[in-house]
Amino acid sequence: MNISILYEDNHVLVVEKPVNIPVQADSSGDLDLLTLLKQDLKKRYNKPGNVFLGLVHRLDRPVGGAMVFAKTSKAASRLSDLMRRQEITRHYLAVVRGTPIKKKTQLEHYLLKDTKKNKVSVVSSQQNKAKKAVLEYKVFEKKKNMALLAVKLHTGRPHQIRVQLSSVGLPLYGDQKYGSLVNQSGQQLALWARYLEFKHPVKDTVIKVHSAPPEQHPWTLWTETATTI
Repeated sequence: MNISILYEDNHVLVVEKPVNIPVQADSSGDLDLLTLLKQDLKKRYNKPGNVFLGLVHRLDRPVGGAMVFAKTSKAASRLSDLMRRQEITRHYLAVVRGTPIKKKTQLEHYLLKDTKKNKVSVVSSQQNKAKKAVLEYKVFEKKKNMALLAVKLHTGRPHQIRVQLSSVGLPLYGDQKYGSLVNQSGQQLALWARYLEFKHPVKDTVIKVHSAPPEQHPWTLWTETATTI
């Protein structure tokens, strides 16, 4: 699989995750991104034995875009700490069904994951094991009862963007799990990890990377906007 490298040095690897590939091995048994990248590093650098590559964050299987990995244990520890402190900036592009009322807003919910069904629900803050989820979004343009949003995550909960937007009547295009009433089977989920920014775990520099969504529907409705945000 041809995976685009957005940034790489001795400590950090940032790639463009393809859609419909798991980040790490799961029950599907399908080849995962982490394994593919380890194989690539082993081959490119002729490394003997096992290759270290640390997983810093995750993207849902149907989501593509910018994703950072750690190539050393020191980088893994420091990047994970940045993630815990919410000091890794993550911006997404999302195409939603419906018409947002507000041009820009922040959403706060409490989410609970059903691990057996692999589905997340919005629940009361008093619910046992519920976790607070916060994001903000900005509307760029509306077309054909859909809208292009820029989304910034403040927390990193499973399925967070998909669940929170669906809960306010804005299910993502192509999301059968949280928008089955308005989406059809076979449609590709329109959520893309557009931008990553973080302090380098070793050097005194800041890493900034962009990843453009694919040139296919519904992204092509906003080709120019989606590649300049």
